[in-house]
Amino acid sequence: MKKVYLDNASTTPIHPEVLQEMMKVMAENYGNPSSTHSTGRSAKVVLETSRKTIASLINAEAREIIFTSGGTEANNWIIRSAVKDLKVQRIISSRSEHHAVLNSVEAISAEYGVTLDFVRLLPSGAADLTHLVALLSDNVPTLVSLMHVNNETGAILDIDRAGRICRQAGALFHTDAVQSVGKEKLDMQNLPVDFLVASAHKFHGPKGVGFAFVRKNIMLRPMLYGGEQEKGQRAGTEAIHQVAGMAKALKLSYSTLEKDREYITSLKQYLVEQLAIHYPDFKVNGQTGSDSSGLFYNIVNVLLPMSEEKTSMILFHLDMKGIAVSRGSACQSGSIKPSHVLREILPAEEIGKPSLRISFSHYNDREDIDMLIEALKSV
Repeated sequence: MKKVYLDNASTTPIHPEVLQEMMKVMAENYGNPSSTHSTGRSAKVVLETSRKTIASLINAEAREIIFTSGGTEANNWIIRSAVKDLKVQRIISSRSEHHAVLNSVEAISAEYGVTLDFVRLLPSGAADLTHLVALLSDNVPTLVSLMHVNNETGAILDIDRAGRICRQAGALFHTDAVQSVGKEKLDMQNLPVDFLVASAHKFHGPKGVGFAFVRKNIMLRPMLYGGEQEKGQRAGTEAIHQVAGMAKALKLSYSTLEKDREYITSLKQYLVEQLAIHYPDFKVNGQTGSDSSGLFYNIVNVLLPMSEEKTSMILFHLDMKGIAVSRGSACQSGSIKPSHVLREILPAEEIGKPSLRISFSHYNDREDIDMLIEALKSV
């Protein structure tokens, strides 16, 4: 049975060239990059070359790139340090954030007694920037934490505009860009963003590694204490093979970005056309009318015209047919509760109905979509 993988917003298959790069590094550059002998220096070269590669791809400076274990660690570190060390007295976020941010801001707000405000959401699920302006009218030291691309609906935030709003108000701006890095060109020299977070496994790299962009001259203190690795901001021996794999994956992703975007966009359009034929009453969650410009090109979240009784079994049924999709964030896949994102944007009568998040990569094709449609018809 052919397996159909349509859950790329959850994680992506690792690129074969990334595997080769990681195997090479593990075999040849096994030294500790903090060691001063030649074996350690060889590993250090791999580490710093990878840092420069990533920085160049997002037009940042190498010193602004800090390697982490992934998006969750980076988000927690930035939010906590902004409150604890930069003396932020208020956090503004949204209720549609990934739980790596949502749970962090709630916990850190309670722990340090800082004010936590949530910006209103547009029908797409993206933050209402007009409301953000109003919230920032108070002259309070603030961290704004809003994601670039929503991991469940694909709702896009204009981070350039959001950043300019924050700059004008004197607020720090942090964005979880886990879903967009590797799929969207970012120019950190010109984007008014103070902190940005990425994770390698979202762009065909290895799991367990990511990076934080921290604008130069903003001094965060470490969340993990130990050695002086990562300029004293993140202790622990660096996973050189994973870092090298991440740099290779990002380089490969950006080398074919426009071609892949065009191809994936055509797949998404084909899916929508097929759903319209077989399920005329289906709905794209987060889309207003026929305008899909506010949604990211590789994610589509669809509400299917099926009874609520089928909600609990639809993923199991599709899995038995070899189809991998999700109802939302993989981090919440074991929960029977409705998606916290959809709960914010759907009317009460639709929340319990079957919604699927379908997310593509360049490895997918039209046959995958045809198999998904046939499997859905047999539910």
